[in-house]
Amino acid sequence: MYRNNELMFPHSAIPALRGVRNGAWLELTEHIEQLDEANEESLAFTLMMVRLCGCLNCQPGSYKLSLGCDTCASRAVTSFKGSDSALLRRFRKAKEEVEAFLASHEASNAA
Repeated sequence: MYRNNELMFPHSAIPALRGVRNGAWLELTEHIEQLDEANEESLAFTLMMVRLCGCLNCQPGSYKLSLGCDTCASRAVTSFKGSDSALLRRFRKAKEEVEAFLASHEASNAA
């Protein structure tokens, strides 16, 4: 009935986003695509996309789920009203959050 979908934005959906925008967005997606999915920048990109796509509201039986992650993510980026710079700011903010989270967990594990 549904495609094999993930619960959250998957790293495997990044290639579908390559041609959605040009310039800085294209450079970012090409860079992130080359990274391992556990890399901090890849995690930050995933966090940004989860927020942009509204993955937390994707429910079984929903129209969004029936589209699949590639289509949903492409539509979310295409319909984003901001510039590439605004998307890059969202990415940098997500990266700061991922780095802070990982640092806090490293500190608590060291104690």
